[in-house]
Amino acid sequence: MSVTSTTVPSKTPEQGRPDRNRSTGNRPAPRRGRRVEPIFYLFLLPSLVLFTLAITVPGIVGIFFSFTNSIGIGDWEFVGLTNYIAIFSDPAILQSYLFTFGFSIVTVIAVNVIAFLLAVGLTSRIRMKSALRTIFVIPMVVSGIIIAYVFNFLFSNSLPSLGTAAGIPWLENSLLANPDLAWIAVVVVTAWQAVPGSLLIYIAGLVAVPGDVYEAAELDGAGKVQQLWRITLPLVAGYVVINVILGFKGFLNAYDIIVGLTNGGPGTSTRSIAITVITGFNGGDYAYQMANATIFFLVAVVISLVQLSLTRGRSAL
Repeated sequence: MSVTSTTVPSKTPEQGRPDRNRSTGNRPAPRRGRRVEPIFYLFLLPSLVLFTLAITVPGIVGIFFSFTNSIGIGDWEFVGLTNYIAIFSDPAILQSYLFTFGFSIVTVIAVNVIAFLLAVGLTSRIRMKSALRTIFVIPMVVSGIIIAYVFNFLFSNSLPSLGTAAGIPWLENSLLANPDLAWIAVVVVTAWQAVPGSLLIYIAGLVAVPGDVYEAAELDGAGKVQQLWRITLPLVAGYVVINVILGFKGFLNAYDIIVGLTNGGPGTSTRSIAITVITGFNGGDYAYQMANATIFFLVAVVISLVQLSLTRGRSAL
């Protein structure tokens, strides 16, 4: 009679060791925060010092002098909120804010409509797309003041001559000399330079849209207009928000193109906030215009907060 022996497998150290994940409910152990190397702070220090000396300190000094009667040099005295109170009753200041915001809204709409339509065309199946994209982005690399002087000549000489030859009465005189129409020239030139930047963003958004989405829409019988309205626009909505916010904030600071075209005229019809502030500095209203600049800074902060609320947690596509 033979006896069969049964071998009991021995437990390995890993099998005998309790499962930490099982004992803690499959929760991973907390990770410690990554330690920042001191060398990174060393690289950050020069930029931080330059930003503080060039922007933060002058800004604080300017806000301080907005509560005085300083003209930029010489003695000064504290006047409290006198400058701020006077600003809200100054028609010239209110006119500059009205023009700046109106000009910014109109230009944002024009730039985004034109840039989006161009982006749709430049991402479609056409020939010479790369060459056309290069041509359309040229205005972005040209200085704004140079563009303004070129268009100043066109609006002051070429277009009136063309209007006289063609018998168009409203074109015979320069738009820049008309207080009611000068803003149109400013919008046209500003949009001409700003379209390429928005165009590149829209092209990036349109290229990122999956092609099978359009193929499925075509199989369902959707036309090109329906695809544009019901597919393209919703999928690039994030890019539209980015372009609108960046464009609006940039147009609020409009200066060089307006100076080259109208210098704020005729009269004060095209005087932006930036031109008003700088003109006041040169005219001896340093403290008064510093108060104006402080208010404008607060407006920019509010717009930035709105931007963060609109873009927080939203991807571009």
